Amino acid sequence: MRIETLRIKNYKALRDVELKSIPKFCVLVGANGTGKTTLFDVFGFLKDCLTYNVRKALQVRGGFKEVLSRNSDHKKIEFEIQFRLEIAGFERLVTYILCIAETKGKVEVEREILRYKRGASGKPYHFLDFSKGKGYAITNEEDFSKQEEALNREEQELDSPDILAVKGLGQFERFKAASAFRQLIENWHVSDFHINAARGAKDAAGYEDHLSDSGDNLQLVARNIFENEPDIFRNIIERMKHRVPGITDIKPILTEDGKLLLKFQDGSFQDPFIDRYVSDGTIKMFAYLVLLHDPKPHPVLCVEEPENQLYVNLMPELAEEFRDYSERGGQVFVSTHSPDFLNATNIDEVFWLVKINGSTQIKRAADNEQLQSFMKEGDQMGYLWKQGFFDGVDPK
Repeated sequence: MRIETLRIKNYKALRDVELKSIPKFCVLVGANGTGKTTLFDVFGFLKDCLTYNVRKALQVRGGFKEVLSRNSDHKKIEFEIQFRLEIAGFERLVTYILCIAETKGKVEVEREILRYKRGASGKPYHFLDFSKGKGYAITNEEDFSKQEEALNREEQELDSPDILAVKGLGQFERFKAASAFRQLIENWHVSDFHINAARGAKDAAGYEDHLSDSGDNLQLVARNIFENEPDIFRNIIERMKHRVPGITDIKPILTEDGKLLLKFQDGSFQDPFIDRYVSDGTIKMFAYLVLLHDPKPHPVLCVEEPENQLYVNLMPELAEEFRDYSERGGQVFVSTHSPDFLNATNIDEVFWLVKINGSTQIKRAADNEQLQSFMKEGDQMGYLWKQGFFDGVDPK
């Protein structure tokens, strides 16, 4: 499953933007304040809408009026996501549409649609269509041989008009597209990694399946991989040896009081260092390797500015780690200010953001003929960005 197109209207500075032909490894660049963080927050917002409801997802961001683009004549927040999905042995381009409005001070889902073509041609068919808490979903959508009038339409009414239909219906296997899209949102990962949260001893009993957004369960996830996926853990250690001078081993250790911590062995010293006393860069690199070598990759992974606290010469290798992750099945979105990281990318992997009259615009590097020409001559993306060939990206 891969997101191919993302359209956003009236979400903060993203008044009307579109990313098309999104690659498995997607790198976003732009000056501070151009909207990179806002774009990543769209993923967090949709996940919050699914986990809780639309009203709460907006409340934690200041409310509907704070999220709605300034001076917008169209008083609705809209998202459209197109993704590839295999249904009953057939690959379909599925479109999810979500429109959020506020009526008499109350937030509601004005429209929510899941649609795709039943055959090779024809118009997309609505397999889920809800408005203000009421609508229908098709229960036998995989029966492509049946006429449209033979499809089973199940009418439903949600508990509240601010609840997503895919939240409830997506729990049931018979709603194929809704179930798949719910799983996509539930399992995508928007990193908000904090060095201090990742340090120190942690209670041994806790969530250990995946690294959390903040990285505060790093010790638990590392132990889980150490005990259940020893080959993967050894691979992580080998990669650490090549990226952090002196590191020869890392072990999750259970203390006498039931806490779990990490011990880093530096070959120059007899005794290992506990994670509280190793460098920020060491902790961050280990956390990224744990995240990127997850035995069950996230379907979508979003990471902002991974270069912070890391040595500049590690950037090309880190970019390759992200690309490898995307090849194993998890689509990756990365924002960066590092020319060295960008130098490791291909032209079809890069988008750049600019802000014009308070609104973000997104440009695709592969659509720029001048960049195409330079790249064919052997130039690198980071060099071209630093030299100002990304039109409008320089805040000056």
